[in-house]
Amino acid sequence: MSESSETRGFPTAVQPFGELQRFGPVTTDLETPERALAICAHPDDIEIGCGATLAKWAAKGCAIHHLVLTDGSKGTWDADRDEASLVATRQEEQREAARRLGGGDVGFLGLPDGELRNTIREQWEVARWIRQIRPDVVLAHDPWRRYRLHPDHRNAGYVVTDALVAARDPLYFADQELAPHRPRALLLFEADVANHVENVAGFEEAKVAALLTHRSQYETTLGLDANAEPEARAAAEAAFSEQIRALLVEHGALAGIESGESFHRLEV
Repeated sequence: MSESSETRGFPTAVQPFGELQRFGPVTTDLETPERALAICAHPDDIEIGCGATLAKWAAKGCAIHHLVLTDGSKGTWDADRDEASLVATRQEEQREAARRLGGGDVGFLGLPDGELRNTIREQWEVARWIRQIRPDVVLAHDPWRRYRLHPDHRNAGYVVTDALVAARDPLYFADQELAPHRPRALLLFEADVANHVENVAGFEEAKVAALLTHRSQYETTLGLDANAEPEARAAAEAAFSEQIRALLVEHGALAGIESGESFHRLEV
C-alpha cells in the first residue's frame, strides 16, 4: 500500500463494510479453489485484504498466485529514500509475505506507483495472467468502494474487472493466442458492500505475520516504528496483532462467524 493519511492507523481506517450490506444476504466459505489469483495495486495490499483467506486455502492445497501491479516506489515518507532500493525491498517483503501465507508464485508488473491507470495496456497484461494461470477464484480491490482516495486502488479494481471480461471471451486480445478462461468467482476485498465472508478462524496469525513482513511500511501503513527498541517494538507488534484480530471479528460478525474476512462476491 502506498498511502498516507488514508491508511495511518490502518486497522481502524480500513472499515470492513458500509451500512447497506447489513440488510442483504451474506454467503460464506467458497469451496476451496484449486487455483486462486490475488491481484493488488501495491506490495502488502493482498495481505491486508485477503491474507487469512489465502492462508486457509493454501493449507487446504490451493495453489496461490500473487500479482502486484505497481512497483511500490512511492511507499515511503522519506523524500531521500532511493527508489530502486525501496522497490527491491518491497518485492522481497512481498515474496516473504507470500511464503508466510503458505507459499505461491509472486509476479510484479512493475508499473509506476501512483500512476496506475485502467487502460488497454493494463487490461491486456492482467487478462494474460488470468488466461495463463486459469484460476478458479480471483481476488482484487473493490473499485466501487465509496470515498476511496488512492487512485491506484480504484484503478487496480477497474483493471481487474475489465480484464476478467476480456479474459473470458475469445475475441478479446486474440493476439495473446491463449484460450479464454472464466473464473467461477471474483472476490472484491475492502468491499463497500460485503455479501460474502470467509471463515478464517485459526489463520489470523498467518495474516499478522505476513503483514509484519512489510517492515518498509511500518510507519506509513501499519502505524509502527521499525526503529523502536526491541522491547517496545515487540509490544507495539503485539498490540497491532490484537487490532487485526479485532477487525477480523468485526468482519466475521457480518455472517455470524467468530473470525472472518469479508468481500463482495461476483459471479464472472
